[in-house]
Amino acid sequence: METNNMQVEASEEMQNKAIVDTLYKALAQGERRSLAKVVASDLEWWFHGPPRCQHMMRMLTGESSHSEFRFEPRSIEVVGDCVIAEGWEGAQVYWVHVWTLKDGLITQFREYFNTWLTVRDVKPPGWEIGHDRHTLWQSHPRDLARRSLPGIVLAI
Repeated sequence: METNNMQVEASEEMQNKAIVDTLYKALAQGERRSLAKVVASDLEWWFHGPPRCQHMMRMLTGESSHSEFRFEPRSIEVVGDCVIAEGWEGAQVYWVHVWTLKDGLITQFREYFNTWLTVRDVKPPGWEIGHDRHTLWQSHPRDLARRSLPGIVLAI
């Protein structure tokens, strides 16, 4: 029974990652209809960074086009029911998107622009001593390793 649950979780994680990957491809091609199929109409959104850099939300709402800012993820990883995409362009632009999906639909979106992000598990620690089980993901852009950016912790 436990093996079946793990297989279902892995399958759901792969599906969630594929949905987010499809979203970025649709954005790059200006396919607005494809977005409506995967993004909830009551999307919860949170942004951290300079107000002028709210590029993704402007794209999702149709306020700007796909040619104003291009999101090309360097990595897309699944952490629980979240899919984290990370990208950077040279030493000036770094972004992280955290998408939360439920039943194949994006219900929550968090956008971090020029901000280091650490995702932490807030569940009580297990019996394992000496392992940092609480950090689930953290920023790791090679091009910006020496740049000083504000940091934020996302607790899930």
